[in-house]
Amino acid sequence: MLSTNTQLLRISQGQLNLLERCPRQFQHTYLENLNSPSDPEQEERQTLGSRFHLLMQQREMGLPIQSFLQADSQLQTWMSAFANAAPEILAPAADSQTFRESEHYRTLQVQNYLLTVVYDLLIADQQKAQILDWKTYPQPPHKSKLEKNWQTRLYLYVLAETSEYLPENISMTYWFVQSQGQPQNIKFNYNTTQHQRTANDLKELLNDLTHCLESYQQKQQFPQLPLGNKACNYCQFATRCDRTQATEQKSDGYGNPFGERHLLPDLASITEVSL
Repeated sequence: MLSTNTQLLRISQGQLNLLERCPRQFQHTYLENLNSPSDPEQEERQTLGSRFHLLMQQREMGLPIQSFLQADSQLQTWMSAFANAAPEILAPAADSQTFRESEHYRTLQVQNYLLTVVYDLLIADQQKAQILDWKTYPQPPHKSKLEKNWQTRLYLYVLAETSEYLPENISMTYWFVQSQGQPQNIKFNYNTTQHQRTANDLKELLNDLTHCLESYQQKQQFPQLPLGNKACNYCQFATRCDRTQATEQKSDGYGNPFGERHLLPDLASITEVSL
């Protein structure tokens, strides 16, 4: 049994997404630290994305960024296009009484977990608060898909829970800075109904995680997706999970990833926060 008096387990939006999508993949990735070989092209994209985030952070802090731009023509192109598309973000009014912080970090305890979020940029005044997030991949996802993503849900939820802003006065905007050469944005306005729905879904997901962790301590594995699920065809753990196309093994029956309290980790492998 986990004790709130001794430790909290950090949970991020990425972990929530994976946990909801496939509990067994969560187990392999976060509890057993198993990873597939790195893809050079993907690493290059991630590196460029990290450089853009660093560029925006340094700019917000008032540090010089010219050396960044001179050394990387791609960053220079993105920054120029973004400045044209959203000048109000890069050049706020001089007399503005607005709080602004890049890489703004917040935490919220829910049950035995410490929910963690990092906002690329938080802009807030006495009436409202805006969360901004930079994305550097070329094609924005459909808005409905992004709305269901735990990054959107958790970021908005944590800000509402850790501030005095009403949900209706909070928003989150994704900026896709290289979307077909022209930056695009997708904005979400929050409300109380969404906040309560997220609270309920989060409680259920974390309850299931707790049950799975307890079972994992008893050497039981996390639930798997049903045999034949198409997601398994693209998973690096398909062979480990006996989910290759050639297998004829019967499904374990977990159509709902957390349909049973059957199955989680060596807690020492998870980041802890001492109280």
